[in-house]
Amino acid sequence: MSGWGGYALAWAAFLLTHFVPTRPRLRGRLIAALGRRAWFSLYGLVSLAVTAWLIWAAGRAPFWEIWPQLPWMRWVPNLVLPVAVALAVLGLPARTATLGGPRAPRPLEGPPGIAAVTRHPLLWALALWSLSHLFPNGDLAHALLFGGFAALAFAGMAAFDARARAALGPAAPAYFDTHPLLALRRTRWPPGTVRRLLAALAIWLGALLLHPWVIGVTPLPL
Repeated sequence: MSGWGGYALAWAAFLLTHFVPTRPRLRGRLIAALGRRAWFSLYGLVSLAVTAWLIWAAGRAPFWEIWPQLPWMRWVPNLVLPVAVALAVLGLPARTATLGGPRAPRPLEGPPGIAAVTRHPLLWALALWSLSHLFPNGDLAHALLFGGFAALAFAGMAAFDARARAALGPAAPAYFDTHPLLALRRTRWPPGTVRRLLAALAIWLGALLLHPWVIGVTPLPL
């Protein structure tokens, strides 16, 4: 199915697979039945597949222009994406009260690294990727796609913060009231940070080179 019907079906599948299985009671039953490792592997594969389907469906929806693509707009994702990829790569090993995901939040453990500057490096990476791609993609389908991803990222930040505030109790103000610039100066960076930055650079360059082959459109400014 293509067109708006296929796009709506892809959105429905995306929301269904991302929110229903993470409900605490259902998630607990699935983990008990499959095992934790098998559950997370299966959930990750299904999430990636459905997300790829949604992006594919957006490209095949009817083109309804909301705003035109101006030459400068392609510079936005090209300048923002290196930061987003670095946040994602640096954020992967972080362990903070707001990075418990669907599990119970936990106190800060070890050198916080980038999570001391932004409590949600992975969600900020998603938000930056989404918002930067809104500029050169002014058709309705892609505006809904990237705007929806950004909205989900910010909603996730609010939900994780609320869960962390409840878990931290009296320690919450000290954790949440630190200014990001002050945190950047004071933070302790875990071993391997430089290697992770180099890996982020390699991932960004790889994505830049593969973009025309995978997505079908060059991301470089024309």
